[in-house]
Amino acid sequence: MSKRSFDLEHILRTDSELNNIHDLDLLLERILLESRRVVNADAGSIYVKEGERLFIRYSQNNTLQSRLPPHQKLPYNIFSLPIDDKTISGYCALTGTLINVPNVYAIPPGSPFSFNTSFDKQTRYKSKSMLAIPLKMVDGTILGVIQVINAKSLAPSKKGRIIPFTSNDEELFGHFASNAAVALQRARMSRGIMHRMIRMSELRDPKETGPHVNRVAGYAAEIYEHWAVKHDIGEHEADRFKDLLKYSSMLHDVGKVAISDLILKKPARFTEEEFKVMQSHTWQGCRLFDEPSSEYDSLAAQVSLTHHCNWDGSGYPSREEIKALGVVRLDEDETAPSLRGREIPLGGRITALADVYDALISRRVYKEPWDEDKVLKEIQGMSGTKFDPELVQTFFEILPTIQRIRDLHPERED
Repeated sequence: MSKRSFDLEHILRTDSELNNIHDLDLLLERILLESRRVVNADAGSIYVKEGERLFIRYSQNNTLQSRLPPHQKLPYNIFSLPIDDKTISGYCALTGTLINVPNVYAIPPGSPFSFNTSFDKQTRYKSKSMLAIPLKMVDGTILGVIQVINAKSLAPSKKGRIIPFTSNDEELFGHFASNAAVALQRARMSRGIMHRMIRMSELRDPKETGPHVNRVAGYAAEIYEHWAVKHDIGEHEADRFKDLLKYSSMLHDVGKVAISDLILKKPARFTEEEFKVMQSHTWQGCRLFDEPSSEYDSLAAQVSLTHHCNWDGSGYPSREEIKALGVVRLDEDETAPSLRGREIPLGGRITALADVYDALISRRVYKEPWDEDKVLKEIQGMSGTKFDPELVQTFFEILPTIQRIRDLHPERED
């Protein structure tokens, strides 16, 4: 089989996989990864168009990644650039055309765009060949730009050597980008529906903001990904559950729509009776998914129901309330008031940790944000009581990634 035939088969298989990813962020990350695989690129970035600017969403670099400890993700600066003719990506979005530059340090005089060398200097990385293509709908609408860097030769005598991207690469890349744009548009529509549901919750509970649920979902997805690696979960299964968890964790508090404003928005401490009503948001949320038509519904029901269950069995709702809903398998010999230990579904255990961290580190109408050192000390102190100790360890192992997600979704200014 020729390399070209293999590439086309890989693209067709990947097209199908992309259409099964529902979360926008996970899709963007996967599009970038597969784009690099298609043309054997060492590095790359993916940008999304917002207004008249391109915002970076993911950056990957095998060379720089190899310098990091195992399983730690490469950090990148969150920035945007104008859609104009000054940069390669900006020019690509402006003109809607593919740009192939054999050597970014030898761009011909008179070219409208130039290459900013500051990143290379900062990271001690040497960019050379670069290929940028717009993510474009059939009607010409630009959704973003994929930029891949440093094609690596597969020829036995030159394996690993940086070479220019070829016309064959351009063709394969173009086919992949067209199909990726369709998947991206579908995911953006799904994200829009999800955010409308979140805004409905926000009307009832000011704490349940869009940035908050995006952060919780981001933390949860990254905690799971690192946990899955340590447990040797296969890539396909890990990607599938990560996608499910990202959406399900966004809806962890959706049951609060059933709670009276007199309780939900009360500025003072709850009475015992009021707290009992507030606790019902767990099973109220679960009941919204009581006729599951997909894996998303099933996991969302579990996460809504169990994200206040504590590792030591002291959380809520009660075992009787959980058993009545039939969405979680209980240990019949267990006597704890609520679920305990690994009885609590993995999605619920992860979301609990992600939710508490974000609540402590963030400003609320009733409190100022805690200092990060205090938050981390509190999280560590609740290991083995409120939280799964293994997940707490995982959380600290990926703390730089958690912090990057926090910065990516700041609270909106009033």
